[in-house]
Amino acid sequence: MVSRLKQLTVAGMALSLSLTTIACQEAEGPDGQATSGAAGEAPKELKIGSLLPATGDLSALGAPMIASVPLLVDKVNTCGGVNGAPVKLVANVDDQTNEAAGTEGMKRLVSVDKVAGVVGSFASSVSSAALTVAVRNKVMLVSPGSTNPKFTDRAKAGEFKGYWTRTAPSDTYQAPALAKLAYEKGGLRKVAVLSINNDYGVGFEKEFIKAFKALGGTITNEDKPVRYDPKATTFRTEVAEAFKGKPDAVAGIMYGETGSQIMKTAFEQGLSKDIPFLLTDGMYAGDLADKVGKTSDGKYIAAGALGTIPGSTGTALKDFSKIWEDKLKKPVEAYAPHAWDAAALLVLAAEAAKLNTGEGIQSKIREIANAPGEEVSDVCQALKLLKDGKEINYQGASGNVDINAQGDVLGSYDIWTINDSGKIETIGNVTPESN
Repeated sequence: MVSRLKQLTVAGMALSLSLTTIACQEAEGPDGQATSGAAGEAPKELKIGSLLPATGDLSALGAPMIASVPLLVDKVNTCGGVNGAPVKLVANVDDQTNEAAGTEGMKRLVSVDKVAGVVGSFASSVSSAALTVAVRNKVMLVSPGSTNPKFTDRAKAGEFKGYWTRTAPSDTYQAPALAKLAYEKGGLRKVAVLSINNDYGVGFEKEFIKAFKALGGTITNEDKPVRYDPKATTFRTEVAEAFKGKPDAVAGIMYGETGSQIMKTAFEQGLSKDIPFLLTDGMYAGDLADKVGKTSDGKYIAAGALGTIPGSTGTALKDFSKIWEDKLKKPVEAYAPHAWDAAALLVLAAEAAKLNTGEGIQSKIREIANAPGEEVSDVCQALKLLKDGKEINYQGASGNVDINAQGDVLGSYDIWTINDSGKIETIGNVTPESN
């Protein structure tokens, strides 16, 4: 009898544990991240976060993006928030410009912070890793700067289920812009490529080679493009290989920390005296000239280098710039408008859906960014229109942010250089032909 009673007690405990496990599984995603919750109730407040590089190879570009997101949330909360409650912003999770850190950061945002949407990441390789977690848990990811063309193909294949978009254009457009700058404005005919060996570098490299050749140019190392390991500490071999074909210039598709070392190495080896670097957005950093260093007579080694970066031409730019400058007491920096727009899309889509969930945001994010609808650039005015049941076509600070079915936008590019005093200066713009 005692034995039978013990069996029943153990069985009851096992059943209780089994039911508890099932309940937890209903509340969590496949690897422990929270989904919509066991009770299925919609959150009372919209929670968003950011996954951007505060450290690592892209930290210089990450800082202005990190600063933009709270500015947007503060503005939204001054005009009533979203769906009747203030927006809750989770502190930025530093992805360290690293795929593993980005994956863990995204898991934390989903499982611990339980966000509905995330602004991030910047490095294409990090966004790719984070998307695996985001899509599985139905959290919207909006990148202000991941430009690898493969995202377009993966979206077409249905990998992202609509939980992905970006506010910076694909390198399908920036690479031709750099090629156009080199061939038509720079008069260059022979160019070598030297790329960081990751999604961004290889994707940009392939598009640049294709575009430069289409213009009539020659890639001196097309058969064996030089690619460097972002974890390496010395780059003498890679630099020598890139310059050996005597190109008119070297297209450096690099990130700031490692790229500055490469530029310094090329100077120290006596290779870049008459062969300039063409640079991309990954190298855009206010302290680039200081990191590369000076010549023996005190001149900046990097002076005269030319590059491209997505520009900001949206109708909301003026208002955003005022908010930025009033709060931060400095001029607007690169990619800050793109991060502002990424956060704006998240909050506006949630309001349009009347749901503070990732699924709600996903269902409306393209609708509020595209025609038809009233064109509106002020986020508070846009929220009011949505609350009144009106359709909107949000016009951002970075551009019009018209998002296609693959989550892509178009854009123009600023031409930047480093002047003799070591400062970055915008000297024009270039717009590639649509393809």
